[in-house]
Formats: sequence, structure tokens, C-alpha cells
Amino acid sequence: MNQQIIILAIIIILGLIIGIIAFSISGFVVGVRNRLDLLGITISSFLTALGGGIIRDVIACREIYSFTNLIPGSIVLAVLIIGIFFKLHKFDFEKSSLFLISDSICLVSFSISGAIVAIHSGFNIYGVIFLALITSVGGGMIRDVLINKIPFILKENFYGSVSVFVSTFLYFAGLSDLMIISILIMGVIIRVIAHKKNWKLPNFNV
Repeated sequence: MNQQIIILAIIIILGLIIGIIAFSISGFVVGVRNRLDLLGITISSFLTALGGGIIRDVIACREIYSFTNLIPGSIVLAVLIIGIFFKLHKFDFEKSSLFLISDSICLVSFSISGAIVAIHSGFNIYGVIFLALITSVGGGMIRDVLINKIPFILKENFYGSVSVFVSTFLYFAGLSDLMIISILIMGVIIRVIAHKKNWKLPNFNV
């Protein structure tokens, strides 16, 4: 049992690390393409990668992990330095399969972490869904508002819906090791297929 817990923890931690890297790159690219200065680009990267987790911890009345552990911020800083040195904004990361998979892993991993925190905090189903959603996309939403854009989650094809699916499933199915691993794999697959098939939620034009 202890070995299973260790393996599960390693999988989740790896997913979160990949997520921080992918979200940091996204924040960096968005910042550069919107002609922000160095401070603006830095804020964009940090908000995109860590903003959702910070909001999650505040809502759940937890110690803010990003402010008490050096690893998350250090990863973002490393991505920033690499991004500036290698001019990552000149590459079309968003169109690559590697970025799609990385982004899908971070979306699902962050959603799972938010759902787990909410469940352990005694939240109901609505609280679990909200905390999973805000953990995974909250930072990106704040970033988009700051640069005067419509938050991507409000128009991105089937992006936030994956977070809702993951958190709802975990709430009703439980937090067993097998269930968390299964939902991680399933969530990534659904996100990749949704992107490839261009799945969309219905919208209403007035």
C-alpha cells in the first residue's frame, strides 16, 4: 500500500511539474506577443503557472504552497530565463503535439490537485468543481483580464469542460490510487481527442 501511495505521489508531482513548465511557457509567450515589458512578461508567466494554485489555497484556507516552497517559483524563473535566452516566443508551440500533450497533462493534474484539496476540505460537489476549475485555469484567466482579453476558458474548445469532468468523477468515484491514475489518463485522452476533433460546447448568438 505504501509503495502504491509513493508511486501515485510521484505521478501527480511529475504531472504538476510538467504543468508548471507548460503554463509558464504559455504565460511567457502571451506576454511577449502582447508587447509587455520584462516585468509584465514575468508577471504573466508566474500568474499563468501559479495563480490558480494560490487562489485554491486561499479559498481552502491552506498554507499557500507557492509561497512556502521554492520549487514552483524556481521552475517558472528557469522557464523565463530559458525563454528569453532561446526566444521561445518565436516557435509555434501551440501547434505542436508535444505542447498539446503537456498542456493536457497540466490541465488534468491541476484539476485533480484542486479536486483533492476541495474534497479533503469537506466541500460539496459545486465547491469541488469550482476549486478544480480555478486551480487549472484561474491563473490564465487573471492573465487574460490583465491584458484586456476575453479569458480563454470562456471560448476555448472543451478546455474547462475537461476540468469539470475530472472533478465530478473524482467526487463521486472516490480518491483511491487506481481511480486517480485512471482519471488522469482518461482526462488527458479526452482533452487530446477534443482538440483533434475540434469539439465545441454550444453557444448562442443573439
